[in-house]
Amino acid sequence: MTEPGGETALAAATAAMRAGRTHEAARLVDTALDEFRSRADADGQMRATNLAGAIAFERGRLDEAERAFGAALEIARRLADTLVEARAANNLASVEHLRGRPEAALSLYRGALLSYQRLGDRRGAAETWHNLALSFRQLPDLRQAEAAAIEAVRHAELAAEPALMALTLLGRAEVDLDRQDYPLAARQIERARELARKADDRLGVAEAERVAALLACRQGDFDAARARAEAARAVAREEESALMAAECSAVAALAARAAGDASAAERLRAEAVAGYRALGAEPLVTRLEEAWNSPS
Repeated sequence: MTEPGGETALAAATAAMRAGRTHEAARLVDTALDEFRSRADADGQMRATNLAGAIAFERGRLDEAERAFGAALEIARRLADTLVEARAANNLASVEHLRGRPEAALSLYRGALLSYQRLGDRRGAAETWHNLALSFRQLPDLRQAEAAAIEAVRHAELAAEPALMALTLLGRAEVDLDRQDYPLAARQIERARELARKADDRLGVAEAERVAALLACRQGDFDAARARAEAARAVAREEESALMAAECSAVAALAARAAGDASAAERLRAEAVAGYRALGAEPLVTRLEEAWNSPS
């Protein structure tokens, strides 16, 4: 079977990544990179390298992701490509966020957002507002997190991409959970789930299940919470989403503990901690430990 050309492979890799098919995306982006390198195509290498970083990030290979984003950013600046420069900065910010450096992440996100706004890029703006909301929640600054999440949803709706809309709605739902507005969170989750299904986005559907598990935990339905979290974790593992798998293990651990299954809870907690530490995400370990040690 003939391998696709660089641009065709890169387009297919991007589509696979947006649909949550990480393994397929990785294979295709390698094909694209080989083709671009063979032709000394700096523009193609830049775009493919940035996507390769996003795939490495999804798989939990943060050092590899950081190197790829840095390389893409360097080429983008050399080529004066504002769009890819914004994307690479946004992606580097996500590494900073996961490693517990919210102030550095915020600076990079804000720079990327300004570029997206100048370019009129709704997708980029939606993703960056969503990421800003995550960083504000980490600080924590719930007021700014809510404002950023609302902006993310607004831009995603203007972009009219179902998978992107699902992502931002789930970000909004997590803010609603923090605000203890459970009916609103439930509506956001259900809408996000349907949009992810419409987009055939397996990871998006799994993410909806993870957030639904959080909601079930808050409402005291611990058996449902554990079942949802473990189902989502299975998909995350199949699609090589390391962070989502760890997040699902954490939710399942807390649900099992609340339901009185101490043995399963300890096993799931150990899985979550190992997953977070493999990512270098110590703030998420701290967050889990705080939830674990808080009064029931």
